Amino acid sequence: MLDVVLSALLLIAFLPLMALIGVAVAVSSAGPVIYRQARDGMGQRSFTMLKFRTMHHNSTVDVAALLLADGSEMSICTKPRHDPRITPVGRFLRKTSLDELPQLINVLRGDMSLVGPRPNVRPENQLLRPEQRARRLSVKPGMTGLWQVSGRSSTTADEAIRLDLRYVAQWSLHLDLLILLRTLPAVLRTSNAR
Repeated sequence: MLDVVLSALLLIAFLPLMALIGVAVAVSSAGPVIYRQARDGMGQRSFTMLKFRTMHHNSTVDVAALLLADGSEMSICTKPRHDPRITPVGRFLRKTSLDELPQLINVLRGDMSLVGPRPNVRPENQLLRPEQRARRLSVKPGMTGLWQVSGRSSTTADEAIRLDLRYVAQWSLHLDLLILLRTLPAVLRTSNAR
């Protein structure tokens, strides 16, 4: 009920901003305004996650090669430091997490919760040990979570997994409310966002 009420109120409140972002995305580069991607949800059920598009449409850059150039390993939270696929508008949207506002629709649909582990694409989930994957996918994925308010992109993969599993083990309404209260300050500290 909290998810439905809050996501509906937030959608109404952010509608003018989302319209402006949509125009900025459309004007800055060719392609759809909304990016849709299959993600694993609760019980490993696939759903279509919505975001504002932050990359050039139909980019053919090899992500593995970018990570290799950075000296990074593929993991559930590793992103290339210098990704040429990201548009200038997209860089701003990612840094401020505004690209994720369309996920409020995912919350209203019941695919996601406001708080929970971030939804991964299936290849990322396959990097987890089976017991980690089962526990992580035993709850709805969230727009924000313990990992996001504890360091965002500066968090190591092992720490991100540990925080997600801790959230699942210790879930309570109180914990969700604390994470929601810590989300805005975490988003405003854009230094750890990528």
